[in-house]
Order: sequence, then C-alpha cells, then structure tokens
Amino acid sequence: MNTDLINEIKTIFIEKFKTAPFLIFSPGRINIIGEHTDYNDGFVFPAAIDKGIVAAIQKSNSDLCSIFAFDKNETYKFSLENIQPLSNGGWRSYILGVVSEIQKKGINLEPFNIVFGGDIPGGAGLSSSAALENSVVFGLNELFNLGLTKTEMIFISQKAEHNYVGVNCGIMDQYASMFGQENKALLLDCRTIEAIPFEIDFKDYELLLINTNVKHSLADSAYNNRRAVCENVASLLNVKALRDATEEGLLAIKDQISEEDYQKALFVVQENNRALAASEAMAANDIEKLGELVFNSHNGLQHQYKVSCDELDFLVELAKDCDDVVGSRMMGGGFGGCTINIIKRGKSDAFFEKVAPLYKTRFNKECTPYSVNISEGTHIIS
Repeated sequence: MNTDLINEIKTIFIEKFKTAPFLIFSPGRINIIGEHTDYNDGFVFPAAIDKGIVAAIQKSNSDLCSIFAFDKNETYKFSLENIQPLSNGGWRSYILGVVSEIQKKGINLEPFNIVFGGDIPGGAGLSSSAALENSVVFGLNELFNLGLTKTEMIFISQKAEHNYVGVNCGIMDQYASMFGQENKALLLDCRTIEAIPFEIDFKDYELLLINTNVKHSLADSAYNNRRAVCENVASLLNVKALRDATEEGLLAIKDQISEEDYQKALFVVQENNRALAASEAMAANDIEKLGELVFNSHNGLQHQYKVSCDELDFLVELAKDCDDVVGSRMMGGGFGGCTINIIKRGKSDAFFEKVAPLYKTRFNKECTPYSVNISEGTHIIS
C-alpha cells in the first residue's frame, strides 16, 4: 500500500473537515484469465493488487454530503434526498449509485464526508471503478454500522454501475476487490459467487503489466452490446447463460445467428474452459502451460470477441517475440488499458526497455510499466 497516499488523504480530510476520519483501502485487481466470462455465469481468475483507492470517511455536521476527489481536485456536494443519475457524471456517478442502492434496501443514511484518491489510473483495466464503489459501500457500512455482509456490498457496487454508470458489468471486479487474499488468485464461479483460492507462486516468473495509456471511447457501448449478444445466444440455446453452452450446441444454432455473434459466443465457451484449465496448470505449477492459455485468450479477445485494439495487439506481438515472456494478453473490458505478461523473474526491465521506444515510434505515445503484488481485499487501514 502507498503510505504517502494514505497520509495525504488523511491530512486533506482533517484540513477540510476539522475531524479525524477512518480510512479504507480498496484494491484494484488483475485477472490472469477468464475475460468477459463473468456476466455469462462463468469462471474467472482474478487477484486483488497493492494499488487501489484510499478513502477517508466520517459523518458530516451539515445536511449535505461532501466528496473531494483528490486526483481530480474536484468537490461534489449532494443531498441524500431524491438522488438521481447524472448524465456524464464521471466519478460522481459511482458514489451516487452506491448511496442510492443502499437506500433502495430501506436503509437510512445520514450526511457524510469523503476524501478519496488512488494510485491506479482510470481506464487501465485494473478496476479503479470497482475499487471506488467498494471503498464507499465498505466505508458507509463501517461508519453507520449498517450490518451489510461483504457479499451484499459487492452487489450494491455492481448495481451502482448498472443503474448509475450504465455499464452492465459482471461481478468479478467487485468480488476480487472486496474478497482478495494476499498472494492468492481466486478461481471465482460467477454463478455461485464462490471462489477457490490458489497460492500464487510463479517460481521463476513474475507479472508485469504494461499500460497502453489509451482508452477508446467505444468501450462501454461495445461492452453492453456484447453482453446483449451473449444473452441472445443463450436464449436461443435455451440455457440460463453461456456458461452452460457447449461448442456442439453452438454449431447446432449457427445458422440462426451471424458469423460475428457465433464467434463471440464461441469465444466465451472456450475462454470459460481456459479459466478452468488455467487453475489446473497453476495447481501443477505448470507456468508454461498457463502462459500458453494466456496467449490463446488474447487471440480470442482479438479475433473472436473483437474487444482488443492496435496498441494492445502490438504489445502482445512483442511479447510473443520475446523468449522471456511465456504469456501475454489484454486485460479488462478492452479497447485500451493494460496487457498482463508472465515473464522470467528479473527480466521485466529489459523487456520494457525494448518495448517502450518501439511503442512510442508506432503510436507517438508512451506506455507505462507496473509491477504489482497480490494483496488483501477491501479493509480498514489501522
């Protein structure tokens, strides 16, 4: 955790509100494999990381709630009466959504103040949005003794995103951020919301994230479009979700859907199988097999699900050409954000030094490396 950030958020809160807050850390997440399977009731393989959102929270002595977004240097004040979605609300929508979803449970809140800031960039595919939602719901639960379980909290966060941000996300991001365990990846069944922790021991390998520093604007609408395609194909197959589909079943209805939609559904079925195969590879400490599955995941995201972009594909191609990298893929919703790379320990710097100038020449833009550690989920900072 970033102690400088924690101290800064706490200091700003005390300066603004003249009272001591309590502090919450809510992490971002990586996902080793299992992309776009979560809203299909499938399997995913995320882990919380040691970068995320720090939120300071305390009761307010006015009748308004006041939120200060440290990274944006923006303040937003609102009444708890008659909360409505904002158009283009940005970060405000995540907070309003959480508050509204708590109220929909018949829970009365009192005015509160929050100062928050983070050390993961928005749009990097590391779920800064889920980290923010979870920090708010967790903080309010502590502040007002609401008695919500962690599972209830993540569904509040998810509904906030559906109803106030307009992204029909699955549950993976909120789950991984809330329930993350130090040094463990979680094989999460998104139907039962139960996870099996796997000790992360990459032996001679480490994880390197490379941020493209792009987020193409079609990400949210394309996400919702793909979710609709998946639901349509599931209904044609007469199954609850594509998690229950097979390649044989898809072939049987291939003439009823477009080739593009067939490939998208086929990707989900195959990616779900890859997530399960990845857990077996990890249990067997077969990192090369895991890497092969990760490369195959990117291939499907690029050519079948079509949620990649030139910048991500360029970085993955460079990884394929490097003997030190055993697996690489885009991570997150798509159209920008990070690649996740499984690379020989100690070789990350040399790989990035080779990649960075090539990326700059090709796209006239910098890419940014992140090394991350697998960390604990949302918690109070003591």
